[in-house]
Amino acid sequence: MSDIILGIESSCDDTSAAVIRDGYLLSNVIASQAVHESFGGVVPELASRAHEQNIVPVVSEALSRAGVKAGDLTAVAFTRGPGLLGSLLVGTSFAKALAVSLDIPLVMVNHLQGHVLANFVKEEGKENRQPSFPYLCLLVSGGNSQIVRVDSPLDFEILGQTIDDAVGEAFDKCSKMMGLGYPGGPIIDRLAAQGDPERFKFAKPHIPGLDYSFSGIKTSLLYFVRDELAKDPEFMEKNKEDICASFQKTLIDILMDKLIKAAKQTGIKEITIGGGVSANSGLRRRVEEEGRKRRWNTYLPEFKYTTDNAAMIAIAGYFHYLAGERCPLDVAPVSRMADF
Repeated sequence: MSDIILGIESSCDDTSAAVIRDGYLLSNVIASQAVHESFGGVVPELASRAHEQNIVPVVSEALSRAGVKAGDLTAVAFTRGPGLLGSLLVGTSFAKALAVSLDIPLVMVNHLQGHVLANFVKEEGKENRQPSFPYLCLLVSGGNSQIVRVDSPLDFEILGQTIDDAVGEAFDKCSKMMGLGYPGGPIIDRLAAQGDPERFKFAKPHIPGLDYSFSGIKTSLLYFVRDELAKDPEFMEKNKEDICASFQKTLIDILMDKLIKAAKQTGIKEITIGGGVSANSGLRRRVEEEGRKRRWNTYLPEFKYTTDNAAMIAIAGYFHYLAGERCPLDVAPVSRMADF
């Protein structure tokens, strides 16, 4: 008998539902919220209200595209955290209600585990390359920058992480600082493709071990732009492509230096990336280049699995379900999770 898992993701501003049968994706529906762009960032109250409006039609559409009925489901997996509490509450409450009404198990998923396991989402008719265990995952997003050792689908160890800002946050804040818009990552990536990454130099932090820091580079960019604009008010407009290219290269250098160090220390040559920043073209290209040079086996998630999506929650939930893990109905969502 097949195991059919419905995954629900609502950790930030995307409402998503996906259906997986025995590890193969049948559907993955995402409703995004454009309302936040004018505010330069996600407004939690607006996000939770939009989730309330989107959750029922999104789940309904996911079931319809998958060609299954609610009664066919084996379990419901949902994101417990980390994330925005109001947004998580909508997904958690809906998942509980659906599981109770169908009398099927409930499975909770750590949002970060979903990103780390995104490469295990399989689709019919595709190659479906998957890393072997153990592997290293460079997890990079708006809220997280970590190097994670993965020994099994449920066995994770954080080898290094940011001590201040996440790399995605650095992209967004610096894009806002330069007046480029939100979200900053895709904008900077697009402009960087037209610029010279060697034109300008920005300060790199010297953090021991495998931990990261991205607060210093923001300060470096702030002072650089301030000083140059004092000399030439049109400096930003004249040089924005080169600034973005140089800034992006510095961030990628910081990320890759520690990933290379982690690979050397562990001897692991199975390398993956995950999270929203894993969609960055410069980072993807650099990982592949280093992989060829260092004889790594590299695995890059498809773009549709880099941002928040329920397919990754469904596959993580599938592994938890196979391990016999079940979630009590009195579980509450949490904005932060101590355990990976």
